[in-house]
Amino acid sequence: MKLFLIFGIYVSFGVCVDASKILGLCPPTGHSHFTLCFRLMKELADKGHEVTFVNSFPQKTPIKNLKDISLKDTVGPISKLMGPLTDFGKLSYIQQVEHISKFGTAQTEIVLQHKNIQALMKSNEHFDLVILYHWANDALAIFAHKFKCPLVMLSPWPSSIFDNYISGNPAPTSFVTHLGAGYDSNMNFWERIDNTYNQIAGEYIMHFRLIPAQNEILKKAFPDAPELSTILYNTSLILTPFHVSLGDPVPLQQNIKEIGGYHVTPPKPLPKDLQDFMDSSTEGVVIFSMGSNVKSGDFTPETIKTILNAFSKIKQKVLWKFEVDLPDKPANVKILPWLPQSDVLAHPNTVAFISHGGLLGTTEAVYHGVPILGLPAFWDQVKNIGVAVKKGYGLKADFYNLDEQSFSSALQEIVNNPKYRNTAKERSRIMHDDPVKQLDKAVFWIEYVIRHKGAPHLRSAAVNLRWYQLYLLDIISFFVVLISIFITSLYLLFKCVCRKNKSGKSDKKNK
Repeated sequence: MKLFLIFGIYVSFGVCVDASKILGLCPPTGHSHFTLCFRLMKELADKGHEVTFVNSFPQKTPIKNLKDISLKDTVGPISKLMGPLTDFGKLSYIQQVEHISKFGTAQTEIVLQHKNIQALMKSNEHFDLVILYHWANDALAIFAHKFKCPLVMLSPWPSSIFDNYISGNPAPTSFVTHLGAGYDSNMNFWERIDNTYNQIAGEYIMHFRLIPAQNEILKKAFPDAPELSTILYNTSLILTPFHVSLGDPVPLQQNIKEIGGYHVTPPKPLPKDLQDFMDSSTEGVVIFSMGSNVKSGDFTPETIKTILNAFSKIKQKVLWKFEVDLPDKPANVKILPWLPQSDVLAHPNTVAFISHGGLLGTTEAVYHGVPILGLPAFWDQVKNIGVAVKKGYGLKADFYNLDEQSFSSALQEIVNNPKYRNTAKERSRIMHDDPVKQLDKAVFWIEYVIRHKGAPHLRSAAVNLRWYQLYLLDIISFFVVLISIFITSLYLLFKCVCRKNKSGKSDKKNK
């Protein structure tokens, strides 16, 4: 209790910490990813730190203590590399890991060759800390080596294969699920088989495909760079945007901190027309948004018709983030090309959230106590919605085979059955019941790393072990050999005794 009190006083009133120079690296991976980075960088700047922020969405209005280094011109070429995300979702989990590894490597190579990155590498700048948004772009960790300062990873996902291999974090497949799993930690036998296979295959891709490829492009860009693994294993801190209210607890090393919900800001006033729409919806409002990567305008005409027919059957109003015009929509449907998502989810008249299941949107829904109807398209969305269903604050519809009957039935259930809203509210209470705010927690640990010169005491000895040592394969092999020798010795001894007895009986017979 005293520890929480001291921690709370620290983050509330601040402790005398010298302003530090921080380099934030957020390569172009979509606006939702940028949101996670920017929220943290701005907070650090507001705390008085001098932040240099490499990103693809530079601010139009300058922010005090925050200097942008723009990679805006890489967004187009990198988006083409990824291809249609709806096609990506049709791949198996392992194929998706493979695709992300290849895409991440190609993206990282473009970033490393960018003139602004080259100039930064050749500069005489000094930084006290590097924060890297860790998205299959491990080669960018070279900046921590270049500036001889600690490295902090900001992850876009809960603790996963992308972070575990650089922190030595344990992930027992008996209860820790992989990123694309559609089930929670309470797995049956077949789910544990599926989970184990996918975890092992994913680890293989990380160790033998992604890291060697990242190391290769690093050496190509900077021939004098050390081995990438040497830099990665010295990572001081990993921040993950997960909170236990969203799903299940998992084992975490001391240098991995969960800060789920840190990006959510207090609700801001809505534009007047939107405020009037929300206030006038006495039966409630359903919010529909597929995030920044999947565009509603890319839906097939049949899918749009299916969705609109389902909307026409409910008494609630619908606010749909739809990027193009939508003729012949029902009277209860309002479309907007952009939504202040968290702000409308915070409105008391919001009764449900139809979403692709991205971690940001799922977190915002739980934060505001709103149940989710998920249309997961790919990657961690499948896991996020699968867990929401298992925990009772969500339902799922098939994004790739959406039929009117099942979608309409799920929609009617989520808006009319109070158990989903009650569970979402309970999850929201869990999320809010923390001794400190998640953003303050993130800042505390970042400053902690700076104060303690990388905080090497937080790093696990697991990162110093070879893979066969980490998984005790050498110990298991030793005992297998030992037991084999013992069994073989017993067998030979038994055989020898039997032979002697047989020989003795023969001698007696001959006499």
